[in-house]
Amino acid sequence: MSSQTDIAAFIDQTSLVDTHEHMRFEHDYLADGPDILVQLFQNYVSADLYVAGASQDALDRLYDRNDPDVAARFAPVQPAWETAQYTGYGEAVRIMAAELYGLDDLTPDSIAAAQAANAALLQPGERLRLLRDAANLDHIQTDGKSIDIKVDPSGPDFFFYDISWVDFCSGRPDHEAIGQATGLEVTDLPSLRRVMETIFASSASAAIAVKTQHAYNRTLRWRERSDAEAARALDVYLRDAGNMDEATRLCLGDWCWARGVELCIEHDLPQKIHTGYYAGHSRMPVDYIRSGHLSPLLAKYPDARFVLMHIAYPYTEELVALAKHYPNVFADLCWAWSINPYSSVEFVRRFIHAAPANKLFLFGGDTNHPGPALAYARQARTWFTRAMQAEIDDGLLTEPQAIDLAQRFMSDNQYDCFRVEAKKAIARAAA
Repeated sequence: MSSQTDIAAFIDQTSLVDTHEHMRFEHDYLADGPDILVQLFQNYVSADLYVAGASQDALDRLYDRNDPDVAARFAPVQPAWETAQYTGYGEAVRIMAAELYGLDDLTPDSIAAAQAANAALLQPGERLRLLRDAANLDHIQTDGKSIDIKVDPSGPDFFFYDISWVDFCSGRPDHEAIGQATGLEVTDLPSLRRVMETIFASSASAAIAVKTQHAYNRTLRWRERSDAEAARALDVYLRDAGNMDEATRLCLGDWCWARGVELCIEHDLPQKIHTGYYAGHSRMPVDYIRSGHLSPLLAKYPDARFVLMHIAYPYTEELVALAKHYPNVFADLCWAWSINPYSSVEFVRRFIHAAPANKLFLFGGDTNHPGPALAYARQARTWFTRAMQAEIDDGLLTEPQAIDLAQRFMSDNQYDCFRVEAKKAIARAAA
């Protein structure tokens, strides 16, 4: 067997930890599951289709499941698809089309002919089968955008969830969600602190991590804020949230962010932070998203574990430097393989020769449905194989070294950082 076959076979056959999804729950998936066009296209490729020239009206119709004429729904976006199919997002769609529907070419007629096969994907347990068996995922970690985390009965030791901290970091605590999850009301700074402690006391045991994507609505720059400063900011928020200025919101957000990190340390949970590229199109304030902005926070809390997501694309070198410099930083390739697979290959190769091998996580699909997650996992394995084969071919790694690194990046590092064995035991006992 050739060396290429050895490393390719190992990567293909080894189970892969999925550190980031927005996967819908089983009951939602069964009651309101995707048709073939939603399954194929209502993921990140939507942005490429729009940038390629598809109108928003055409995209809205593409995803309108009330219209059974899938051929007519696809036809207006077909020209945009022809130009977007070779992007990382487009490649994942092509993988999904072949894997789930046996389609090598997407046309109105071929999609219409395959629509009937979609019903088989919407059966009880099929979500778990696609992810665990077909995609060969060890488990998935989902940001369900909730502060109330419970064990998932549809796969207790497979489906894990993050506590969402985005509203706190954004300086906009969600009163309704807080009330539903804790039965408490935020009236002042001590009560806000009690709310946070109650959330962790209730959810930390079942949760796999704490997640925030506030880079979509504020800068990743963090400053230490005093209780007095935060109390004044909270008072403004409670009196008139709609007229809260940016400086006041950042003050409250920074204070809440730090308290979340402290609770993560106390409850032994990593904090995941969105860095880099935005989903969607036509809006990305690039100064918000640089991972280097986090340096004061990383230095302030050396006992925390920070998982910096999406390789901070396009600021990838900055993230390599952070992971090399700070013991408490881990770099995550979740979503990155589909954003730009070539850049992700280069990132892996640069990372190997710059940062310790225990600091990199290979995969997260970052999607809502199992079909796209399966395709993104296939895509990640293919491009990761290219990266590791290139390392071997260039004489930089031996075959055993490449296999050892692959095992670390695909699973071992995640098991260690997220305490996966303990979390699985907790989930099985609760179930």
